[in-house]
Amino acid sequence: MTLADQFVSAAEVSVEIGGMPIVLRSTDRTFRALVETRYSAYLRPPETASFVFEVEVLPDHLLPREDGENDLRVWKQDGKWWLERGDFQAYLDPAARGGRILQSASPYAIDSVLRIVHTLIQAAQGGFLLHGASAIRNGRAFLFSGVSGAGKTTISRLAPPDAILLTDEISYVRRDDSYTACGTPFAGELARPGENAMAPIEHLFFLAKGPQNRIDPIAPADALRMLLRNILFFADDAELIKMVFRSAMEFLGRVPASRLTFYPDVRVWDLIQ
Repeated sequence: MTLADQFVSAAEVSVEIGGMPIVLRSTDRTFRALVETRYSAYLRPPETASFVFEVEVLPDHLLPREDGENDLRVWKQDGKWWLERGDFQAYLDPAARGGRILQSASPYAIDSVLRIVHTLIQAAQGGFLLHGASAIRNGRAFLFSGVSGAGKTTISRLAPPDAILLTDEISYVRRDDSYTACGTPFAGELARPGENAMAPIEHLFFLAKGPQNRIDPIAPADALRMLLRNILFFADDAELIKMVFRSAMEFLGRVPASRLTFYPDVRVWDLIQ
């Protein structure tokens, strides 16, 4: 390996989430150390990359968005996706399979960019990211979706020892021949990343709290409405809206969905087999 090769390798970190390795290339050692620590269970050799981003870390006052507002904007222009918030500006060029990120030193900036990039990539492939916990049990994955306060973190805390927790916050749904749930490093109230594992999805549960544990059927129209409400969606783009709507319908056509009402007790997992 030449000195130049060593420099390039040292300047790259590959983060693989959902089977999608994304290389982050930066000369900022502090940023690379942050990524290596934050996504330690999701690192891969930089030689394997589906997308490559050049990353430049700037002081807040040098970021392109001068107003400093934290309102997120995501839009498509000239074949590229543009992402902008007060702490970052980035673009994704799907044709070139890469892009560029200008961001502050905050870990929340790269966290947000990665979430958005994965939603855009998965939308074109029939997958999506979902507000929901997920876990593997007996080789099959279960999704637990709901709005804030529905119980995603609670049911994650109650998971038995034989369950592999993929996330308590953002579930990753990938479509291949079937639907697969993948672990993510995007943590919720548990403040710890999910396990880097994956399994075919057996069931989707919409969470509700109640005095007893029970599973109830849910009408297809209600399931679609609730699923669409919980899919991560950042861009007001007509083509993307159609893709997400179609993905949700196709998902519910192949994965059963029910309402899981539960009392915060470990016995709720007796229903999840």
